[in-house]
Amino acid sequence: MTLSELTTISKNESTPIINLSHTQLIELQTALLMLGYPAGDIDGIYGHNTRNAWAELMADTDLKNESDSIDKISLSMLQQMVNALKHNTTYNFTTKKGTIEAIKNECIRQGICLKTQMAYVLATADHETNHTFKPVIEAYWLPNPDNYLKTHLPSSNYYPYYGRGYVQLTWDYNYEKYGKLVEKDLLKHPEMALDPEIALFVLVHGFKTGAFTGRKLADYINEHKTDFINARRCINGIDKAEEIAALAKQHLKDL
Repeated sequence: MTLSELTTISKNESTPIINLSHTQLIELQTALLMLGYPAGDIDGIYGHNTRNAWAELMADTDLKNESDSIDKISLSMLQQMVNALKHNTTYNFTTKKGTIEAIKNECIRQGICLKTQMAYVLATADHETNHTFKPVIEAYWLPNPDNYLKTHLPSSNYYPYYGRGYVQLTWDYNYEKYGKLVEKDLLKHPEMALDPEIALFVLVHGFKTGAFTGRKLADYINEHKTDFINARRCINGIDKAEEIAALAKQHLKDL
């Protein structure tokens, strides 16, 4: 992703984030979310989520930049960080072992580094895919899931944006959001959410940022506690929480 809109800011002085244009804010929000900072919706509207996400990024760096403004130095750093997200690793999604390795590597790449955290991400993918570690669609056990969902879930916000992936990416606004983050038109081609690379990014990023339910994995599993039961709230309340906790303990032994 090239930050082409933001490069038009003043080269001589800092620009307050609140003064960025609509398109510049969209670009900033997208970059922040790609990096795992909770910038909220990609809507081009300045608000506390965007402000706090940028301030958090500034706090994580050695820059002396004001937390509510952007200049050429902080912009250059942001571009470098976005560029660093690109990886040359070729993942092997053809086997369960290869997919597990891909998930572990993606966790580390996105900053989910504790073994307990990685174990829970693996356990979730394990459960959600019925232990296949292959991206699945909602109601995958039916002969024709798409036809069933079209008939029973006709909402234009939900169909054809029903669950797909290692975890179930749902609703049009989530497809739009993640489409921007992976730079693919998921609104026009929702079936692309089944692509293993895209599904992998969604799985890990959702846990990292709390994009699924507002709860981040680090809220329940961190250096001070390991709550494999309530970590399910990152995805879907406490549905199947005990089963997934047991899977997490199994995966932890293998890490």
